[in-house]
Amino acid sequence: MIEPTTPDEDEAFNEIERMSKVRQELVKQQLDRLENEVANLKAKTQQEFYDELRNGVIEEVAQHIEKLTGFGQDTISSFAIYIRGMKR
Repeated sequence: MIEPTTPDEDEAFNEIERMSKVRQELVKQQLDRLENEVANLKAKTQQEFYDELRNGVIEEVAQHIEKLTGFGQDTISSFAIYIRGMKR
């Protein structure tokens, strides 16, 4: 035989159910937001992908040039500016 629940137990179960519904709604909102973001993504062309990759490599080279200590700071900065000018 199932024993009747107390009002405190009923309230606890109701609170758990309310929290579950709140969590479900939050997850649904997050999924909707992510679906919208994915829908708005534009596929890159091969050239866009190549240019983005190339620019990243050029920036990395410029950052390493700026770490050199064998030249004056003005010369190093000029090299870095020249290298960054190679970006597309």
